[in-house]
Amino acid sequence: MKTFQLSAQPRVELGKKATKALRANNQIPVVLNGGELVELPFKGTLKAGEKLVEIGNGKGLITTDLVVTNDAVRKLIYTPDIFAIELDINGDKRMAVLKDIQFHPVKDTILHIDLLEVSDKKPVVVEVPVKLEGHAEGVKAGGKLSLSMKKLRVKAIYTDIPERLVINVDDLGLGKTMQVGDLHFDKLELMNAKNAVVCAVQLTRAARGAAAAAAAGK
Repeated sequence: MKTFQLSAQPRVELGKKATKALRANNQIPVVLNGGELVELPFKGTLKAGEKLVEIGNGKGLITTDLVVTNDAVRKLIYTPDIFAIELDINGDKRMAVLKDIQFHPVKDTILHIDLLEVSDKKPVVVEVPVKLEGHAEGVKAGGKLSLSMKKLRVKAIYTDIPERLVINVDDLGLGKTMQVGDLHFDKLELMNAKNAVVCAVQLTRAARGAAAAAAAGK
């Protein structure tokens, strides 16, 4: 996975009025989730932008409110690639992945971004693009190759997650499908339903005609 450098500032002024002012200034509010797990009551000191979210059983998670510029995230958002994000928060370096983006329903501008802090010890779930390679047997027989799932949900340590999941379709026959359960990748766990169809070689009208002619000639 490629690394994307992103500078962010702590966001200390919250609420609708402050958020509206940020957006008017070409900035985007961000929440960094998945921070440190702590015992409650918390006896430490929170940094600027940090807050405690109670999760039950006497424990809480530290999340961080941030702000970034639209220009800084443009190449992160408007691309099919996935990235490990190296956050620089006033010199404090953290690794994260993109969790969610909220767009304006009409203008399609970015309203809010959720990031998830990652480490080399705890697996995360992200969507990874699928790339088909090879020449399917079914295509050679007149069928048409179709990709049903352009991305698959993958669980792994972020350093083991590839930029793309490459699937070879050489042995995929006419009228056959490849399901999630048919796939295996080292160090990755696929989280989609095992019977979900990833790709298929569909029978075309020409292929059906050829099959019918061959059957009639027997």
